[in-house]
Amino acid sequence: MGVWLGYPLADPIVGLLIALAILVIVWKSGKTVFTRLLDGVEPGVIEEIRTAAGHVEGVAEVTEVRARRSGHELQAEVNVAVSPELSVSEGHEISRRVSHLLSHRLHSLRGAVVHVDPAQQAGEAHHRIPAHSHDGLPTHAH
Repeated sequence: MGVWLGYPLADPIVGLLIALAILVIVWKSGKTVFTRLLDGVEPGVIEEIRTAAGHVEGVAEVTEVRARRSGHELQAEVNVAVSPELSVSEGHEISRRVSHLLSHRLHSLRGAVVHVDPAQQAGEAHHRIPAHSHDGLPTHAH
């Protein structure tokens, strides 16, 4: 069309712009597909889980959040810190409320494992077993 109107470079330039637009669309779609193939989640999902769990009454801190896709479903693991003065039943109730709220906020969520820690010992660092030995065997960690 551009050649017909007297602009011989118009058609190749338009063709390159269309090819560039197609490449951008393929790149974005490919990233989404490969993220899903590797059980990844969209960038905002982790922060959405962290924010929602942090708004549940009784949650002092959200220390870790992990999420993964399995097909169209989302699975999450959340570590929350609560007051150490709470009973096991009260901690369990907070865990249940976190899980319930997450199921309402994230419609593709099919399961959330909520781990409750006392506030002073919250996070994965408090669950690690330090290096040690067994009856003279080499020192190791679990």
